[in-house]
Amino acid sequence: MKVKIYDTTLRDGAQATGVSFSLLDKIEIARELDKLGLDYIEGGWPGSNPKDMEFFKRIKSISFTRSKIAAFGSTRRKNIKAEDDPNLLSLLQAETPVITLFGKSWIFHVRKALRTDDDENLRMIEDSIKFFKSKDREVIFDAEHFFDGYKDNPSYALKTLKVAREAGADCLVLCDTNGGCMPYEVDQIVRVVREEMGDCLGIHTHNDSGVAVANSILAARIGVKQIQGTINGYGERCGNADICVVIPNLKLKLGIDCIPEEGLRSLTRLSRWVSELANLTPDEHQPYVGKSAFAHKGGIHASGVSRDKRTYEHVTPDLVGNKRRVIISELAGRSSVLYKLKQKELGIEGPADLSKRLIDQVKKLENEGYEFEGADGSFELLVKKNLGKYKKSFDLEGFRVIVEKREDGSLISEATVKLRLRGKIVHTVAEGNGPVNALDKALRKALRSSYPQISEMHLADYKVRILDTGAGTEAKTRVLIESSDRRDGDRWGTVGVSPNIIEASWKALLDSIEYKLNKK
Repeated sequence: MKVKIYDTTLRDGAQATGVSFSLLDKIEIARELDKLGLDYIEGGWPGSNPKDMEFFKRIKSISFTRSKIAAFGSTRRKNIKAEDDPNLLSLLQAETPVITLFGKSWIFHVRKALRTDDDENLRMIEDSIKFFKSKDREVIFDAEHFFDGYKDNPSYALKTLKVAREAGADCLVLCDTNGGCMPYEVDQIVRVVREEMGDCLGIHTHNDSGVAVANSILAARIGVKQIQGTINGYGERCGNADICVVIPNLKLKLGIDCIPEEGLRSLTRLSRWVSELANLTPDEHQPYVGKSAFAHKGGIHASGVSRDKRTYEHVTPDLVGNKRRVIISELAGRSSVLYKLKQKELGIEGPADLSKRLIDQVKKLENEGYEFEGADGSFELLVKKNLGKYKKSFDLEGFRVIVEKREDGSLISEATVKLRLRGKIVHTVAEGNGPVNALDKALRKALRSSYPQISEMHLADYKVRILDTGAGTEAKTRVLIESSDRRDGDRWGTVGVSPNIIEASWKALLDSIEYKLNKK
């Protein structure tokens, strides 16, 4: 069995709150969706804005291996000929091989939104589809509000599909536009429609009831041949069906072919890449592709996966390009620590004794506010200190940070760092655009001549979390720093905790430098 995947990230997904793709973003996403192996990529609505029209002009010069580009728009306006409708002419000018037309299938919308009669709406559907079929286009008909329309008036909703099919539509897509349809309703309605209309069906679901993916998968089991959705489920209101979840469910759970195997293995990377372009934080708990989708925090869970991955994982993470993670925390047991040590290839002897010491230390530190979930670098330093493999690179004599507000309105941060390095005192000063940046610069300046390799690393992310917020300005602060190595691509997180945000930042910064200097 084969199901075609129709992606509408560039149109429906761009309607999500906070998402605004540039023209170049849209072109690059289209390229990546083609590499993923999708059947259709909806580029936008050319009659609605200049950016979409420019997208269709540019995309014509790009060759796609697998995907067809679709332009999206509405059926003709009431009481006008199809060939005179500006919206249809804009769709034609896009010169895409596929046209996706949406039309009303709910009488309530026909009368309230279109303000026309039932028969004119049917003529609008028929005329618009015939117009594009006469231009040798593949036409997909999106029956907007179909499920609500069917529940209100099944006869009329089905009539809109019949008119579309007779006009030449290549696929009839049942849309749950308001996202309120339950799975049992989808099951009942799709079965009736398939019996009436045959196999040329698709489904387009929204997630307002939290069941967009479930409804899409259920429809595929019944025999729907096309599923529409977006990367990461981006879309209007609560979003659309998330094809990053739909695709692996189809392939791995139902055995339904939809994209090539190599595309499936690139799913996690693509999901996170699109998040970055959308300027949205990736959902760590997103099924299949989230950072925590295969993360194990409880000691019993870590013990289970260390023996057999099937104990707490429903699929193997590398099938979708993800990775297994074992989290070190106060909930960790001996198995969690041993798994982490093995993963880091730290070469431990006497693991039972070491793991107990480490668990006790981690629990004590987490009680003080530390967190090692995102601080693998700090955890590895802790292990090396317990193994006697930690090499102290320098001693801190002291540091000072000054923040000065000047008359011209500028704010200057200056840091002074004094270190004992190889028997000598090194004293440096540096300015930065903030106190942490100034400290980072001053520390690097002091170390660079003795440890030139620190120029290969840079600070990639900096997060501050206020603990026990009820304590007000006296609350403890936890700082997480993520660093990366330009030389080998390594990334590591470090953590620092203190009632003083500068000291917490210093501790995390110090661990990040020490991690780099203690690498094999």
